[in-house]
Amino acid sequence: MSRIIDISPALRPGIAVWPGDTPMSREVLADLDQGANLTLSTLHGTVHLGAHTDSPGHTDAGGGDIASQPLDAYIGRCQVVRVDVARGERIQPVHLRVDITEPRVLFHTGTFPDPSVWNTDFASLSPELIVQLARRDVTLVGIDTPSVDPFSSKDLPSHAACVAHDVCVLEGIVLDHVVDGVYELVALPLRLEGFDASPVRAILRTLN
Repeated sequence: MSRIIDISPALRPGIAVWPGDTPMSREVLADLDQGANLTLSTLHGTVHLGAHTDSPGHTDAGGGDIASQPLDAYIGRCQVVRVDVARGERIQPVHLRVDITEPRVLFHTGTFPDPSVWNTDFASLSPELIVQLARRDVTLVGIDTPSVDPFSSKDLPSHAACVAHDVCVLEGIVLDHVVDGVYELVALPLRLEGFDASPVRAILRTLN
C-alpha cells in the first residue's frame, strides 16, 4: 500500500519569510470560544509562504501568473536527490551522484534546517544545472530552501533559466525525513489569478 509523506512545513504565525516580505498572521473575525455561532478567520501573508511555487511572472515581466501554470507539472513521478553541498553554494551538475530518471527532481540540501528561523546562507541551484536538467526533459525542480537562487542574488539567473526552459519551481519544501528515491509528487498551486506564486500542500506518495 502506498504511503503519503508530507513535505510541507506547517504554516503558522512566526514561519520565516523573505526579509521585507509580508509575514503570516491570522485575524479572528468570529470565535466559537467567545460565544459566536462559528469561527471565522482571515489569513494575511505573502504568497511565497512555506512550500510554494513561483509563476514565470515572479521574475519575468512577460511571464504568466500562477493560475496559468499547467497543473500536470505539479503532479506525477519525481526523484528526491540528496546533494553534498556547502552552505551558500550553488548546486552544479558535478554534485549529482545519481542518474536523473524522472521529470521532476527535488533537491535535499539540509541548508535551511528550520522553517521558523531565517538563514541567508542556504544553498541554491546553478543555471547550468537547470539547463542540463531541462535537456533531460525535467519539467519541475524543487529545493528545501526559500529560493533556487542565492539570497544575495539580484539578477536571479536560476529563476531566469527555469522560465527560459519551461521548468516549474517548487521552493521551501522539507525533505529531512525523506529517503532518496522515486515517488509521486502532488503540489498543486491555488488558482490565484494575477498572482506571482502560490503556497502548496506538497506531498510525496510512495510507489509501492
